[in-house]
Order: sequence, then structure tokens, then C-alpha cells
Amino acid sequence: MKMRHADRTRWTLRAAGAGCAALLALSGCASSDDSPSATPETSGSAAPAKLSGEVTVFAAASLKESFTTLGEEFEKVHPGTKVTFSFGGSDALAASITGGAPADVFAAASPRTMRIVTEAGSISGAPATFVRNQLEIATLPGNPERIDSLEDLTGPDLKVVLCDRTVPCGAAAQKALEAGDVELTPVSYEQDVKAALNKVVLNEADAAVVYKTDVKAAGDKVAGVEFPESAEAVNDYPIALLKDAPNAAAAKAFIALVQSDEGQKVLTGAGFLNP
Repeated sequence: MKMRHADRTRWTLRAAGAGCAALLALSGCASSDDSPSATPETSGSAAPAKLSGEVTVFAAASLKESFTTLGEEFEKVHPGTKVTFSFGGSDALAASITGGAPADVFAAASPRTMRIVTEAGSISGAPATFVRNQLEIATLPGNPERIDSLEDLTGPDLKVVLCDRTVPCGAAAQKALEAGDVELTPVSYEQDVKAALNKVVLNEADAAVVYKTDVKAAGDKVAGVEFPESAEAVNDYPIALLKDAPNAAAAKAFIALVQSDEGQKVLTGAGFLNP
């Protein structure tokens, strides 16, 4: 029995459709740019890769609270990732990086410490300033010694702590002291800003010159005293992807979060200044 022309046509179309469907399932059947079934290759866009694994961030001690918050947010947005932080003095962190310590991101408290890593050839691309920070005097709660200025820190009976001159908070403090023509002999120099602040928190010192962000993070454990010379010693904070980053894709995404409106909101909420 001969197949009628109309039946042959319908059969041919059905066969062609079935063949195309099979090809689509295997490798993507050709389709027009307007088709919703167009693959990323045919539509000219690529689907973003899913991020996973650990991101190791070396960051200045003053970033501890805000970066911890951003790390938690990053893990929520990218399930399967984990952000691990190493906080400390920027110089010590820079030395660890140039010494071969594995890390993905470096966020320093000054351009000078970032240059240590840059000149060693340990970063990928150019560092970017993402926030700034200003100094403040941290005193015991209620400011019992009535400290109102840098000059007041020279009192003979006061125990004052500074960061070591080799770390950014110490270098900034020295710059502020020079701007105010104040000579100060501290009872100790500490290796990072948190260590200096803790001397006051633990009542082992009457005052410390630290960052505003650290005074704010300490809450009612200390009182803060602003001083005009701090305007002469504002630190820029640069961030960079490290050249041998084990997880470069996730590291770039974390840096993007830090620089985003959301990241800046967290940082300025912690007391940092816009870059």
C-alpha cells in the first residue's frame, strides 16, 4: 500500500524532530540566537563556574572583625567554599608570604607593606586600595586619666603603649607624634594593633594609640579620644591577589566582595573610611 504524500511529509518532520532532540541531549542541536534552548556557546555567554574549596586570606589585624563578617557572607553566597583568615601585623604577614607561605589574598594596612610583597614578585596584577583608617587614643573606660590630646600622653605616671614602628599602626603613630611635635616613651611596643589595644583592655596600660576601628570594635572595654594630628597619618589599605594563589577563582570573588557596595557597607560600619 503506497503512503500518501501528506503522510510521508508528517513522518519526515517527526523523524527530523526526534533526531534533533537526540542531538540536543548529547551535544546541542543548532538553533537560532533567539531560541531559549540556545547553549552558552551559541548565545555568546558562558555560565559562571561554581566556586568551591578553601580561600586563605592574610589580613592586617585591624580587619579582623569586618573581614570575619565578610567571610561568613561569602560562604553563604558560595556554598562549598571556606574562608580561612590569618590576621596579624602586616609586616609579619608580608614576610610569611615572601617566605613561601601558601595564601590566596593579602590585605595590608599600608602601601609600604604591600610593596614588600609586590617587589618580591608575589602578587598577580596591581593592588587596589579598598579602605582607609585613622588613629585614635584608646583609654581605660571612662577615661579616668582625663586624656584629651597626644601631649597628655607624656604625663610621667602614665603607662602608654604603641605599636612597633615597623608595623603600619606604629609607623602612623610616629608620624602623628612628629606632626604634633610630641616626644613619647611608651612602656612597650607591640607587634600589632590588637596587642596594643589589649594592654588597655587588660588594664596593663592607661592608653594606647591605635586605629579608630579597633576602639569601636572593643565597645565599652575602652574609651576613644580623637586628636587632630591623626589627620596627618591616615593609612591606605591595599588588597591583592597573590601570584601563586591555590584558589585564584574564589580569591578574585572574595576581593570583589570586599570592594562591592555590600563589602564597603560592612567596612565603613566598622569605622573604616572610604578609599
